[in-house]
Amino acid sequence: MIDFLKEFWEFLKVRKKFWLLPPILILLLLGMLIVLTQGSAVAPFIYTLF
Repeated sequence: MIDFLKEFWEFLKVRKKFWLLPPILILLLLGMLIVLTQGSAVAPFIYTLF
């Protein structure tokens, strides 16, 4: 996983695609939010956002 992150960072630097970083981070955070709240009482409120 760390090798993938290093390679991805090099890709961003070489190709000057730094604009890809915020959307990817937001997607990762939303995915983690869904996974972490799956079994909790907050889950119905999270799913109404989508």
